[in-house]
Amino acid sequence: MSDANSTPLRVAVYARVSTINHGQDVTLQTRELEQFAEARCWHLTDSYLDVGISGSKDKRPQLDRLMADAHKRRFDVVIVWRFDRFARSVSHLIRALETFNALGIAFVSLSESIDTSTPTGKMVFTVLGAVAELERSLICERVRAGLRNARAKGKRLGRPRKFVDVTRIAALRQSGRSWRKIARAVGCSAKTARRALQKAGQKGPKGGSAPHVDENPIGPQGVIDDVQTATAAFEYPLATGV
Repeated sequence: MSDANSTPLRVAVYARVSTINHGQDVTLQTRELEQFAEARCWHLTDSYLDVGISGSKDKRPQLDRLMADAHKRRFDVVIVWRFDRFARSVSHLIRALETFNALGIAFVSLSESIDTSTPTGKMVFTVLGAVAELERSLICERVRAGLRNARAKGKRLGRPRKFVDVTRIAALRQSGRSWRKIARAVGCSAKTARRALQKAGQKGPKGGSAPHVDENPIGPQGVIDDVQTATAAFEYPLATGV
């Protein structure tokens, strides 16, 4: 893209990891990208690092800053470690490439050896972006299929059941306690305490005592909050990125 006698190209590095607590380290990407730029005598102007940000989001703090700097013509090339670190949506990818093309900025993906300054690079990059979006859709379908399969087998998903002492809730409510104070006393949320009392057939201070109620706080459709619980329930492997 440049020769030894020309002015060194200004390059921007973009890297992203989805999580920060599973051994993912953004330096794995930036180290190779910086070495790549140095080997071609490119001048590194800035690094844009989104840490703990999902690739499914079009809007990311550092990506937004990179696009703003692109409009200010602060670099000539954007390099990424792998194309899915930048975008997993074909529409998002195409919009970004069109923006870079209009601004005269090249896009290089290190792992795929793709350079969008060439016609072949543009074609291959679009195809790979479509494959990435397909893969993401397949993963989501595997997750949903795993949930359906687990429910069909009678497996319980989500947090453990919460046993609420409705008799105590009714007594505290009759004494004039607020829902917040009742929740603090019985060790649950105010919403759970109110729902447990209603489920037991109580309407408030006028009601009598009632037996314990098995209250499930996991929300509609058995939403899974614990990743480990969810993974154990699935019979399909989940793809993970760096």
